[in-house]
Amino acid sequence: MASAAPEVEKKEEAVEQEQVVNPWEVSAGKGGIDYDKLVDQFGCQRLDAALIDRIARLTGRTPHRFLRRGLFFAHRDLNEILDLYEKGEKFYLYTGRGPSSEALHLGHLVPFMFTKYLQDAFKVPLVIQLTDDEKFFWKNLTVEETKRLARENAKDIIACGFDFERTFIFTDFNFVGGAFYENMAKVARCVTYNKAVGIFGFAPEDHIGKISFPPVQAVPSFPSSFPHLFSGNDQLRCLIPCAIDQDPYFRMTRDVAPRIGYQKPSLIESRFFPALQGENTKMSASDPNSAIYVTDSTKEIKAKVNKYAFSGGQDSIELHRKLGANLEVDVPIKYLNFFLEDDDELKHIKKEYKEGRMLTGEVKQRLVMVLSEMVARHQRARAQVTEEMVDAFMAVRPLPNMFG
Repeated sequence: MASAAPEVEKKEEAVEQEQVVNPWEVSAGKGGIDYDKLVDQFGCQRLDAALIDRIARLTGRTPHRFLRRGLFFAHRDLNEILDLYEKGEKFYLYTGRGPSSEALHLGHLVPFMFTKYLQDAFKVPLVIQLTDDEKFFWKNLTVEETKRLARENAKDIIACGFDFERTFIFTDFNFVGGAFYENMAKVARCVTYNKAVGIFGFAPEDHIGKISFPPVQAVPSFPSSFPHLFSGNDQLRCLIPCAIDQDPYFRMTRDVAPRIGYQKPSLIESRFFPALQGENTKMSASDPNSAIYVTDSTKEIKAKVNKYAFSGGQDSIELHRKLGANLEVDVPIKYLNFFLEDDDELKHIKKEYKEGRMLTGEVKQRLVMVLSEMVARHQRARAQVTEEMVDAFMAVRPLPNMFG
């Protein structure tokens, strides 16, 4: 794992200068994110058809559309998790969210939608970390505000439909201590300052809170951090679904794990969800028109898609009929790729649009329908989540049926 760190450190060099990808900054080059380059740079593996077929065989269900369409596209040691599962052994899932905004946008939902699929398919427990401390360190927010946002985000996460009997949600400010903190200390002692700078790109002017944070995100990978769940099962394997910008945390974790007597976590990593204006722009809380939020009305979704969703169509109908659309840059197609369940319909839309028989307005109209239905469904589920339900999911409790 350590061999990948110098390349991250050299991201200012010519070969890497057109894109920057780390846990706090994602900026694309002229042609969008080069995922092949990221796989090489980070040293992870491509998720191939054989692995996806194996997941289908082991779970007895159709692979999630995010797998079928290559949206979760890279991994670390996923094959080892599947080997164990095939032998009748179990594992647990770990994912998280940095609570920096009141409402989630669709890109924030992607890892939780996929994690729910994994939980349902493999019937395994899940820990969800809300890093309110991280957002205190990186954003201009008070401790009280990050804690409040964590609870609000927890309601959106619960609304995704996670199994209460298999799910523990925690916030760092409330949970860190005891065995969790012991593991943080073990990790911290194994990572030199120079190595942290190499992996994460910390600068001399960064305060020490930022530098101290990586062990906090590392140790949910270790079952001994949760004695109320996994007591006596310190070698239980962990699978982490996340976007690929989180990979540096777990490169560090995988490097340290064997040195402190733990198993390396496995990862399954996704592409980035594009902003409405295209892959070369960034979804930003300061620009509500850069993203669709789970709080948006159908009217707002329609207005945003029609006005802001970057089109790969031609400038005139005549030209479009002749040349067709460029699907590589078309945001409505990218969004349908994420959220339209029907593979045959998606294939049909892509073909008709690419060959100029379908117009941008028609593709956007279908996208508005898909997003409006999905967001309305989420809003109905979110409205059912009470403060008591948040308390229940966050209660430090055993989960006796978590492997049932």
